[in-house]
Amino acid sequence: MNKTSANKPCELSAMEARRLIGAKQLSPVELIESCIAQIERIDDVVNAMVIRSFDGARAEAKAAEAAVMRGDDLGDLHGLPVAIKDVEATQGIRTTYGTKYYENNVPDVDDPLVDSIRKAGGIVIGKTNIPEMSIGANTVNRLFGATGNPFNIDLSVGGSSGGSAAALATNMAPLASGSDHGGSLRIPACYCGVVGYRASPGTVPNTNRTVTQTFYSTKGPMARNVTDVALLLSVITRRDRRDPMAFPLDPGQFSRLENVDLSSLRVAVTEDLGGVMVSQTVRRSFRERVARFSPYLRACEWVNIDLSRAPGVDWRLRSDLFVAQYHKDIAGFDEGFNPNIRKNYEAALQMSMEEIAKARAVQVELYQHFQSIFDNFDLVICPGVSVPPFPWKHLYPMEVDGKPVENYMAWLGLTASITVVGHPIVALPSGKDENGTPFGIQVIGPIYRDRDLLGAARALEALFATDPMLARPIADLERLLNTPSSCRTLGKQVHG
Repeated sequence: MNKTSANKPCELSAMEARRLIGAKQLSPVELIESCIAQIERIDDVVNAMVIRSFDGARAEAKAAEAAVMRGDDLGDLHGLPVAIKDVEATQGIRTTYGTKYYENNVPDVDDPLVDSIRKAGGIVIGKTNIPEMSIGANTVNRLFGATGNPFNIDLSVGGSSGGSAAALATNMAPLASGSDHGGSLRIPACYCGVVGYRASPGTVPNTNRTVTQTFYSTKGPMARNVTDVALLLSVITRRDRRDPMAFPLDPGQFSRLENVDLSSLRVAVTEDLGGVMVSQTVRRSFRERVARFSPYLRACEWVNIDLSRAPGVDWRLRSDLFVAQYHKDIAGFDEGFNPNIRKNYEAALQMSMEEIAKARAVQVELYQHFQSIFDNFDLVICPGVSVPPFPWKHLYPMEVDGKPVENYMAWLGLTASITVVGHPIVALPSGKDENGTPFGIQVIGPIYRDRDLLGAARALEALFATDPMLARPIADLERLLNTPSSCRTLGKQVHG
C-alpha cells in the first residue's frame, strides 16, 4: 500500500482519510498508529482519552488493511479511528459511565450506536471522559479526574461530551460520539473549536430511554468539520424498534449534502432567546460575528424569539426525567456522588404533579412559538454558550456578570432552551472570543429538516474559513505540551 504524503495522518479529516484508504494511498495501520502516537503524546496533558483500546485497534487496522488489498467492499468508515464517549457500551472494552460504581464494567455487547460504527468499518480507539454518569456541563469525575481545555488547560471543556471534544481538537481521532440532554454535545464543541450535532429527536436511536416521548436523551456525532459530522450521522442513523422516538427516514441522505447558496438563506438571529442568562462578553462576540456574516445572506434579522420560560421548564422536566432514570439506584449512591444528579433528583421530589404538568403545557406553547419563526426564516442563529470557558475546578460558573448562578443548569439557557423545543442544531466553531478561547454558535433548523440544516451549516463553515475572525480555531499543541497539567490528579481531589 502506498504511503500518504501527509506528515501526520491523524490531522486528516475523516472524509479525506477514508478517500485515501479506498485509493490505497493510506493504510489503516498507518492512520491508527498516527492517532495512537498523538494520544500518547498529548493525553497526559488534557486527559481526554481515559480508556484506551490500542491492541484491539491495531488488530482491526491490520484486518482493514488486508480487506483493502483484497479489493473487498469497504464500509463508509472503513479503517477510521473513532473515539467513543464513555457512556456508550463497548463490547470487550471498559465502560465506566465516569463512576467508580462501574469502574470494572466490561460489556458483552455494543450499544447500537457503537455497533453501527463497527459495521461500517470504524475502529474504536478508546473511550472519552465525561462527568459522573454523564450529567453536567463540566467534564470532571472522581474516577479519572478532569479534562482540560486544549486552549487553556486550567479551563473547562464543557460537558458532558467534553472528552470527545478535546480528543478531536487535539487530533487524537477524526470522529467521536457524543450525547445531549441540555447541551452536552454543543457546549464542548463550542469550548473546543469543533463541530457537534444534535439531531431531531429520534434520528439517532437511543435504546436506553427511561421515558418514551421526550426531546431529551439524544445521541449524535462530533468531528472537526460539518462534512465529517454528516458522514458519521449517516452511519449511526438507523431504525431501531426499541426506541419509541424512532421514525422512518433514509440515513443515506446525510452523506449526500447539497451545496447551499448562502445568498438564498433567511436567518433570524438572537443573542439571548428573549432573556436567558448570557454574559456581556458573549454578547459582544456574537454581535461581531453577525456583522461579519450577515452581508452574505439573503436576509439576517434580529428577531424577538421569546424562550425566556424555557429554562424553568427544563429544570422541571429534567427533574421528572431523573426520577425515572435513577429511582432504582439513588439509595446506593454515596455522599460524594455527582451533586448535579442528586440536586435534580431531590428537587423533583419536592415538586407537585401539577407543577410538572404545567411545565409540559408551557413546553407545547414554546414549541409552537418556535415553529412560527420558520414561517419566515430558514435558520435561527444564537451563541453556543452563555459564558466563555471557566475553571474546571468549579462544577459550573459561580457567577455571570456578577450575578450568582443558583444551580448547575441556570447558566445553560442557550442550549437547554433549544432542547425544550426539540430542534436540530449544529454547534459551529466561529473563531476565538476576546479571551482567546474558542467561540461557537448554534445554527438551528426546522425540526426533521436535518439534511437541509447540515447543508446550510457547511456553507457557513466555508464562509467562516475565509475570515480569520470566524475560522475554526486551532489549538497550539506545542504550547500545550509545555504547560504543566494537574487535570488527572487534582481533578480527582477536587471532586473526590
